[in-house]
Amino acid sequence: MNLSWLYVLYAIILAFISVITGEIVTFIMLGFVIITLQNVYSVLKEILHELKAKNTD
Repeated sequence: MNLSWLYVLYAIILAFISVITGEIVTFIMLGFVIITLQNVYSVLKEILHELKAKNTD
């Protein structure tokens, strides 16, 4: 399932709210946190696939 459009929509909504409230730095920091969590998730997913492949051998 491709949820990249949902992430873009979420980022646009956060950007709009941050411009209205004047919290641009908070928006940038939230972006870093989201990117980091996405990277951690993808690495864990790869590890899971490797472990499943090992167990089926």
